[in-house]
Amino acid sequence: MSNYKKIVLTSEGLAKLEDELNERVSVKRAEIAEKLKVALSFGDLSENSEYDEAKNEQAMNENRIVELMAMLKNAEVLDEDEVDSNKVNIGCTVKVIDKEFDEEIEYSIVGSTEADPLENKISDESPLGHALMGRHVGDVCEVHAPVGILYYEITDIRKTK
Repeated sequence: MSNYKKIVLTSEGLAKLEDELNERVSVKRAEIAEKLKVALSFGDLSENSEYDEAKNEQAMNENRIVELMAMLKNAEVLDEDEVDSNKVNIGCTVKVIDKEFDEEIEYSIVGSTEADPLENKISDESPLGHALMGRHVGDVCEVHAPVGILYYEITDIRKTK
């Protein structure tokens, strides 16, 4: 039985994870093997920092490969055709007004592994994402964030493209 919970992904998110796994297995492993080969040629391993660094990089890469394989094994790909844009769900883009600053912001709601705040992709598990889930246009959400309580009014919901 797996220790990982089901991971909800969009088809774009699934493709990114698969690409990363492929890159780490087929390219990164070979690069690290070459670094190890060069470091071994330096001789004495007890004082060989290049070897230690390459071994650490190898361990981190292998750990990430295991993590990616587990995520992909437990992935539940969101069927974009079944996304209900009448309420906020994963796979929706939501336009909100920040009531404190009277500023309109647009967020895409994604699963936790796809979250990227710099691209306005927020997780359904984040404070804002959690507060928006299941809400409708016109609803005002109270968000309990580390900076305090924030209020957002939902002005538009649509399927993410």
